[in-house]
Amino acid sequence: MLDQLDDSLHKLDDAVAEQAEQNAEAVRLMTHPGVGPVTSLAFVLTLGPVARFQRSKQVVSYLGLNPREHSSGGRQRLGAISKQGNPMIRSLLVEAGHTAARLDAELRQDYQRLKLRRGSGVAKVAMARKLAVRMYWMLRNQAGYAQLVRMQGSPWATLVKK
Repeated sequence: MLDQLDDSLHKLDDAVAEQAEQNAEAVRLMTHPGVGPVTSLAFVLTLGPVARFQRSKQVVSYLGLNPREHSSGGRQRLGAISKQGNPMIRSLLVEAGHTAARLDAELRQDYQRLKLRRGSGVAKVAMARKLAVRMYWMLRNQAGYAQLVRMQGSPWATLVKK
């Protein structure tokens, strides 16, 4: 029975990889370390046209990776993530963010720092959020990972440190 399921899973994986290679945006996202065909295709299809989001904060909120807020009496309290978006893409981003943290030097440094301060769960979700922002900017500027490393996010700092 396991062999039969493995065969059907391989067929599905091949179909997803084929669809991802036919989509130019998904191919662009796959240049980022840790992002494969499933994650890239799901991200592209979930977001739709990226022009509808003016800022990366809107993308993060759409995916449910933003913190909940409870404010009262001039005091702001941030809690766990809101989980308002698609749960499948959120779990794919957490897995891809964890892999990207092993392969990308800047993400690895951020992950290790957060893991020591807040724990591995919070650090994994934070890497998923950073990865979602990077993927959004890759689609928005039509740039691959190599161009993202050299791209200026603002006049003062690069989006990804060299």
